[in-house]
Amino acid sequence: MSNIAVINAFEGNLKNITVEIPRGKLTVFTGISGSGKSTLLMDVLYMECQRQYLEAMSFQGIAKPKVERVRNVSPAIIISQTDANRNPRSTVGTLTDMYTGLRLIYEKLGVRRCPACGKMISAADCAEETEKTGDDFRVYMYCCECNHKMRKLTRTDFSFNTREGACETCEGLGKTLVVDREAVVHKDLSLKEGAVDFWEKKYKDYQMETLRAAYRYYGIPLPEEEMPVEQYDELQTAILYEGVGCELVKKVFKGRETPRTVAEGRFEGLIPTLRRRFANQNGGSRYIQKYFISAECPDCHGERLCENSRTVTVNKVRLPELSGVSLGELAEWIRDLKAVLSEKDQGLVKDYLLDIETKIQRFLHVGLKYLSLDRQIITLSGGELQRIRLAAVLDSDLTGIIYILDEPTAGLHPKDTRGLITILKRLRDLGNTVLVIEHDPDVMRAADHIVDIGPGSGKYGGNIIGAGTLDEIRTQPLSITGQYLEQTHPVKSTYREGDGFFITIRNACKFNLKHLDVDIPLGRLVTVTGASGSGKSTLICEILAQGNSRGKENKVEGCGNFDGIIQIGQTPINRSKRSNIATYSEIYTEIRTIFSKLREAKEKGMTARDFSFNIPGGRCENCEGMGVVTNNLLFFENNEVVCPVCQGRRFQEYVLPVKFQGLSITDILGLSVEEALPVFEDYPNILRTLKLLKDVGLAYLELGQTLTTLSGGEGQRLKLAKELIGNTGGRNLYLLDEPTRGLHPLDIENFLKLLNHMVDTGNSVIVIEHNQQIIQNSDWIIDLGPDGGEQGGEIIFTGTPADLLHSETGVTALYLKENIKHKI
Repeated sequence: MSNIAVINAFEGNLKNITVEIPRGKLTVFTGISGSGKSTLLMDVLYMECQRQYLEAMSFQGIAKPKVERVRNVSPAIIISQTDANRNPRSTVGTLTDMYTGLRLIYEKLGVRRCPACGKMISAADCAEETEKTGDDFRVYMYCCECNHKMRKLTRTDFSFNTREGACETCEGLGKTLVVDREAVVHKDLSLKEGAVDFWEKKYKDYQMETLRAAYRYYGIPLPEEEMPVEQYDELQTAILYEGVGCELVKKVFKGRETPRTVAEGRFEGLIPTLRRRFANQNGGSRYIQKYFISAECPDCHGERLCENSRTVTVNKVRLPELSGVSLGELAEWIRDLKAVLSEKDQGLVKDYLLDIETKIQRFLHVGLKYLSLDRQIITLSGGELQRIRLAAVLDSDLTGIIYILDEPTAGLHPKDTRGLITILKRLRDLGNTVLVIEHDPDVMRAADHIVDIGPGSGKYGGNIIGAGTLDEIRTQPLSITGQYLEQTHPVKSTYREGDGFFITIRNACKFNLKHLDVDIPLGRLVTVTGASGSGKSTLICEILAQGNSRGKENKVEGCGNFDGIIQIGQTPINRSKRSNIATYSEIYTEIRTIFSKLREAKEKGMTARDFSFNIPGGRCENCEGMGVVTNNLLFFENNEVVCPVCQGRRFQEYVLPVKFQGLSITDILGLSVEEALPVFEDYPNILRTLKLLKDVGLAYLELGQTLTTLSGGEGQRLKLAKELIGNTGGRNLYLLDEPTRGLHPLDIENFLKLLNHMVDTGNSVIVIEHNQQIIQNSDWIIDLGPDGGEQGGEIIFTGTPADLLHSETGVTALYLKENIKHKI
């Protein structure tokens, strides 16, 4: 079988490289961040596979990548971390169609109470008929006990995305927007001092007078002008928040009419006012939206379905209950159901049960057994999304395909990585070529072939610096990865003592947490680890991140030791195509000002506006400053091509001759963070920002790189950099959720320096991580488990990495020992 041959590729930072990739093998592409791995596999190989495939069918439209030739290719599929439906109605169940299978099972076997005789009846035992009404069909069934005719609940009634099935109150979302009372009023201030943000200028005086009129109308004492709102009595507070139409006023002043006019005291109330504005503005402006929070629907209690649908059972379990259990538990329910079904009922649903069972097994193989069908897609990490897509291609009968995967181990505990490796090998053994961008040593050890790209990032990368098996690249002196793996990386032996303070969490029982107690030492680098789905993010991001909290459950104390709690989670940053590294980090405004003050710009009468690509002026209007235009490929995903007017330069011709340090504004946007450092060495604000971007491992990103092209890990580190940019001092608690995603071991070494610096300057850092380098170099470890989902939620270990290494407790200790044995 001939190898895939990429000949003379010069796309992006690739240095006219030529590489042979074995077909039918598992090949890992590695190298430090920004070295050119994605450029080679996605921008060159994948695009050329697509182009040749379309050309063979006489389609036109994809430009040839910057490569002399690519030989021996076949159709390619990319399984990335970023492709996903971000609709809040999209769940794991709807995305995988497993929920559709369950809806069909509930249609066929659903048990409900007959409205006539009151007996529990199964749809499987009832006769049915279909009637045509106008343009529609309606299905009826007859009670098997009393022959009462009723409308049959079909698969449509069990969908929260249909009018028939959705809860009317929340329209199938399970949540409603309610006014956040804490955000509306600063209770420690008086109204005169500005307790209500949206009462501004003359409007504040008008509202305060109306409120006083309402108090006078009911004979309620007027609060003193300087009295903080928190000192108002119950009636004063109720009228302020809810208005004169509230239930308390009706109860206390029973039978008395409300004021008829504003002058008499017809005060609407803060909450009704905000609700009205929100409705009138069709969802409200961003200014109004900040006063609303999402809360559980009071009618369906988050179960999304209407009452008729959510009360139906199969084997004594309701559909919303089934949607909320882990996939592992769902598999058990299906096994139990099959054991009790009659032969007739088996025949009605066997195909649906088999389909769901097959899909669940695929999810178990990719380490996602802790997910539930009602988990919203927008809450999944990039790694979880990628593994869902990977699960979908398992057991496929396709052969000869090139599969390209971008860091499939992101977010996986080493225990789960083993299962993923098994899947990759299975895809390979079906006769496919599996190409993986990875830094994980376990995946490298499992690979048939490794290609190391580097030696640096950006313009310092783009070369093939090593190729062969893991043992072979260890002996190749130019291979950065090989040399790193060849070195010894011991667990550190000295640890920070901390500052003597702790954050205490008591009776944590949210989601799968088993009423756990934990003390987290401050003034240290603390890592929270454990199997995927063990409860790490729930403990840190859902409970601790909310700050001090009293009560019997999920009690948190000790957060008052900090000026602020800064959470850098997995939620994506603004994904606008118009937002890039320079704009997001807020250095582009100063860069535009620098250009506007240059002599040539002044002579032309140019201002900072002329150097913006987001507003009309100096930008190219054909592409509106983007440098690319969308190319519609009809049956295939649209792609972008260089703007034919500005040739990708973003700006009009009169802008480009204006140069700073010999560079046009287009040249500046094309610089990497590393390359921009010497250019702006005389501008302290820009220089500080660029250094922080480098410190978080983003030195290779171009200033003009759009945020839509960033991986989840890159986006998270960019958010961290922005927080550090805005932090001018103070003592903060940083909560980081898997910040090393996408980082090469060498990048992680540098990232550790930043984390240590943050701790050494008085902050506390808590990191949720599986990465062995982070674990080895932490001061304190909290290990959750023993597994994911219902088998997780317990504290397995707390202590130093050295203690963990010598511990016999939990899978984290086991894999740490194995990696030390393998030198990493």
